[in-house]
Amino acid sequence: MNPLSLIYRAVTGARNLAYDTGVFSARLRAPVISVGNISVGGTGKTPFIIYLGEQLKQRDVEFDVLSRGYGRVTKGVRVVDPAGSARDFGDEPLLIARKLGVPVIVGANRYHAGLFAEQRFGSQLHLLDDGFQHRQLHRDLDVVLLGEGDLEDKLLPVGRLREPLSSLKRADFVASQGDSDFRAPAAAGVPTLIQMTRAMKVDARTAGPVVAFCGIARPHAFFAGLRVAGVNVIAERAFRDHHTYTRADIQELKKIRDESGAAGFFTTEKDEINLKDLAEQLRPLAIAKLDVSVDRSDELLERIMKLVAPGARAAKS
Repeated sequence: MNPLSLIYRAVTGARNLAYDTGVFSARLRAPVISVGNISVGGTGKTPFIIYLGEQLKQRDVEFDVLSRGYGRVTKGVRVVDPAGSARDFGDEPLLIARKLGVPVIVGANRYHAGLFAEQRFGSQLHLLDDGFQHRQLHRDLDVVLLGEGDLEDKLLPVGRLREPLSSLKRADFVASQGDSDFRAPAAAGVPTLIQMTRAMKVDARTAGPVVAFCGIARPHAFFAGLRVAGVNVIAERAFRDHHTYTRADIQELKKIRDESGAAGFFTTEKDEINLKDLAEQLRPLAIAKLDVSVDRSDELLERIMKLVAPGARAAKS
């Protein structure tokens, strides 16, 4: 193993050992369901939270979402305004707020965000976005999403893994995706294994050919998903994750369109947020949506519903 990865493993291990006692984790009144991962970006946490939120709404559970608000320039704890900007709240919290229509609270300290949420909204449940490594906050259920190649990857800074695979033993549910096969010996038999499937949803009326562009963690998956969905992608442009678009970017994209002979553009819901008013200059612009399905979802939701049952948490404590 690379010496830098060895150092990273030692630091991560010492941190986890300190939190394993539970002494350093603050506890909110309502139960906390964490959705996280063990690698850097691109595992589908946002669509999974939206999927889970839709399931909870169908069951009349009053919940909120706690998020760091990555990329925002504001400070402190704030409630996401669905009509606001990614600059103020972060692109993913803004997308979640718009899709679910529930309170989304951003704050670097998720415990403080949760206290604020409980005081203002009195939710039955908190969904914690990207919370697997945020161990300052006690969680009642940990769902960890495995990304493409995670099982063969290496620790930061050489690879993309935030933690070794052995950390998956802390999870209650581990969701694999696609054809990935879960074979982490240290975690096998500890968490419940589920399968998450993401399917690209596109408008069949969209005329091709198109320029596909995005600013997400794993752009190749987006481009491949469009082609699987039948979109005629003849040019691609990948920007960095959470990219805020400028007029210069728009000119570059138009140049790619003109040189490739494309008829329009395709991008993601997150990029639509980061484009803001500049999206109007890229018409016709189609937005791809992700449909998420989860096998054994009844088992996951049953566990969650038990947590919001009256007296359930007191009995667990």
